[in-house]
Order: sequence, then structure tokens, then C-alpha cells
Amino acid sequence: MADIKYEIKQEIGILSENAKGWRKEFNLVSWNEAAPKYDLRDWAPGHEKMGKGVTMTKEEVEKLKKLLANI
Repeated sequence: MADIKYEIKQEIGILSENAKGWRKEFNLVSWNEAAPKYDLRDWAPGHEKMGKGVTMTKEEVEKLKKLLANI
């Protein structure tokens, strides 16, 4: 499997942390040197490993914000 390059451009917030120290985080991340996108996923301590997640554009985050406001 090819290596995935990533750079966390901005740490926005932590939603939760499990007993092993993995945290569900919302960040702005550049994947494979592309333009940064908003990203929600689990990260190991030190950000050396990550779980599956969801990346979103700014427009998608704005729509999600509106949807969540209606809950």
C-alpha cells in the first residue's frame, strides 16, 4: 500500500478520547500535499496513526452545521 502523506494545518477540536489515548478530532488537514480539507477521524497519541474518517470541504461543513442546528 502506498504511503499517505498528511499535514495537520489546524487542530480545531477534540470530540472524545478513549482509554488507549486515541482521540476523535476535527482538524484542517492536507492529504498528499493537496489543498487542506476539514477532517473528522480518530488519531493515535502524537498523530502517528489514524483511523478511517471523513473529509469535507468548507461548503460541506457549512451545510453540516445547518443540519446539526436543526436537531
